[in-house]
Order: sequence, then structure tokens, then C-alpha cells
Amino acid sequence: MPDVPSRAMQLGALVFLLRPTYIATEVVTAAATTGGYSFVSDSVSRLGEVGCSAAYCSPRHEVMNGSFMAYGVALAAGALLLARPLGPWVTGLLVVSGVSSYATGLAPLDQDATLHAIAATPLFVAQPVALLLLGARVRAQGPRLGAALLATGAVTAAAAVGFALTGEGRAAGALERAALWPVLLGLAAYAWQHRPRAASAQ
Repeated sequence: MPDVPSRAMQLGALVFLLRPTYIATEVVTAAATTGGYSFVSDSVSRLGEVGCSAAYCSPRHEVMNGSFMAYGVALAAGALLLARPLGPWVTGLLVVSGVSSYATGLAPLDQDATLHAIAATPLFVAQPVALLLLGARVRAQGPRLGAALLATGAVTAAAAVGFALTGEGRAAGALERAALWPVLLGLAAYAWQHRPRAASAQ
């Protein structure tokens, strides 16, 4: 009989399964910008800029900054609820990532670029490492999931390095999203095995 996830694990899995909805907050915020916004060339942080000019404005910046904070809390909480299967290292790295995301929402790019960078940097480092460690951890029991997580970790790590090296280059937005969005899907895929419905599996 397979192990039935505990209530805490089921709740953590549900949180991870819902986190990909974060992408919608970017779309909603970007749709309201004026002056032109590109998902390929513009960073996510520009959506959270508070100030407006004739050249560019993000009227829904509160949505974006609130999203950084809310989904950061969700990441940390989900990791803590799934701490037993994730293991201490992966849990710790994901909690650090969640705190980093929350702090990013408190430090909009145009208010203090240095503070914003300090707040956001741990997210780009800790998440890929967490995925690589998680992939290695589950590979023996689930080879396909383990391989997928390892690949996702490698892709997000490479994208994070590319984003850091190019800065506000022509592909900054694409690289940043390649470093962030796959993590949402990778953790959701991992969480699927601990979803609430599994409690009824006998």
C-alpha cells in the first residue's frame, strides 16, 4: 500500500499546484502598462515600478509587488508543509527563495535599485540549486520526475546566469522568465504525487 500523504503534505502540495497562477499576475499587470512593455526584453521588475513617466507607466504595480510577496509566502509555506519529503536542504533553499520574493515586493526597482537587487538575488540562486537537489533526491524512486527536475534546475540556472550577465539586454525579460517560470511548473509536478486526492488511494 503506498504511503498516504499527511494533511500538512497535502496542503503543501495544493499550494505548489496553485503557484503557477503567478504567471497570470504578470499578464494582468503588463496589460495595463503604457509606453510599451515586452515580455522578451523587459524585466519582470519593471512591472512593479511605482513611478510613472510619459515614456512608461505600470498602473497596476501594486498587483505585481503584492504578487511577489504573496507567492513568496506561498513558496515558503508550501516548502515547510512538505519539509519531510523535500528534505532539509531543499526546504531551506525554498524558504530562502520565498523570503527573497517577499522582500523583492517591498523594494520596487525604481525606488532603490541596489536594495531591489539585494532582495531578488537569493531567489535566482536558491531556486535552481533546490531543483537540482530535489531531482537527485527523487531520481531513484521516480526516474522521469527526477530527470525532469534536474533538467529544469539546469535550465533555470543557465537562464539566471544569462540574465545576470546581460542585465537589461534585449533578451532580459525572456531570460528572467526562463529562470523563474519553469520552477513553478517543476514544483507543481513534484507536488502532484502528494496532492489531496492521493489520500483516497488505497
